[in-house]
Amino acid sequence: MKKVTVIIPALNEEATVGKVIEKVPRGEVTDVEFDILVIDDGSTDKTVQVAKEAGAEYIISHQENWGLGATIRQGLNWAYQQGTDIGVMIDSDNEYPAQEIDNLIEPILDDKADYVLGSRFMKQVRGMVPIRRIGNYCFTLLQSMLLRKWITDGQTGMRAFSKEVMRDFRIIHDYNYAQVITLNILRQGYRLAQVPISYSVRQTGDSFIKFREYMTKVVPAIFKEMTTAPEKEVNNQQLIKGSEQVTVD
Repeated sequence: MKKVTVIIPALNEEATVGKVIEKVPRGEVTDVEFDILVIDDGSTDKTVQVAKEAGAEYIISHQENWGLGATIRQGLNWAYQQGTDIGVMIDSDNEYPAQEIDNLIEPILDDKADYVLGSRFMKQVRGMVPIRRIGNYCFTLLQSMLLRKWITDGQTGMRAFSKEVMRDFRIIHDYNYAQVITLNILRQGYRLAQVPISYSVRQTGDSFIKFREYMTKVVPAIFKEMTTAPEKEVNNQQLIKGSEQVTVD
């Protein structure tokens, strides 16, 4: 039996986090057991309550906002320490299809990949505003050029990680993770797979992504990642400081 931990970072997503949890294909994949970890990154609404009611097994609550990069780092480290075989990261805004997680993890289950990107652009995307589409294309192209490998969706909020990748990955800054984690994992020599996923533009809430912060935080982080040796290393991050871990009965 393989253990899969679905990691859902959430910040004030009471309207959608429950829907994401309910779509996870529990009991639909042979010899796979799913656990759900919601990481509440300082929410001030009912995100935690909704997540519990929807069936999340584990919740970690931050007393203040850590940032998406720090939250994903924490979630993957936690999953690895729990003996998880495959970690799945999916956004909590219901834009990404949790019901397609079975397809996402298949390349790892079949030992054909170590790291899988759920690609929105391998299917037709409707409704994405032009500035976001252009931003996605530009940062994805940059990753492709730096890695000399064609990537179709470097910004996706739906990814899967093998146990070995969860042990060795590095996220070099706290603000975001999307670009630097792919650079780090593939520079270590891990195998990449990309699978097409459905995509629905968010109907509630706001994206945290701001152009100015991307230029002042993400671009320097990409440079730092590319100029730092990509050796495999175990991330021994502090998981509990500044947070409260809740196990849901």
